[in-house]
Amino acid sequence: MSQAALAAYPLTVYFDATCPLCVAEMGAMKARDAAGRLNLVDCSPADFAGGPAPRGALMTAMHAVDAGGRVMAGVPAIRACRAAVGLPTGGFLLDLPLVGALADRAYAGLARNRYRLPRWLVTRLVGRGAIAPATCADDQCRL
Repeated sequence: MSQAALAAYPLTVYFDATCPLCVAEMGAMKARDAAGRLNLVDCSPADFAGGPAPRGALMTAMHAVDAGGRVMAGVPAIRACRAAVGLPTGGFLLDLPLVGALADRAYAGLARNRYRLPRWLVTRLVGRGAIAPATCADDQCRL
């Protein structure tokens, strides 16, 4: 059984709300979150100090912390989010050593270049939905 399937809820997800791809993906996840399992936290403000890792690490890779305190980053965090909202996680395939390593590398490359992605590609990757960065006021973000 994959780690994502074992996540305890709620799942707190730290993401970059200045990134169109991140906002679109988290908007899609939240739209599917009928059970209220996800707690989304914008770690993009320069003075952000909370979370399971330093802000620099949170801005490099999406992080998730389950109700049991287990921290996941990168592909495992994405898998946990997908499992939380009832989407397939790619479990068996991503558990294969070679495929898992390739997925980790692909994620790292995508994360490094996420601000350069054209809007049409973001829409293709995530689907139609919120693709503009979130706007935040009074610690409340609109996705």
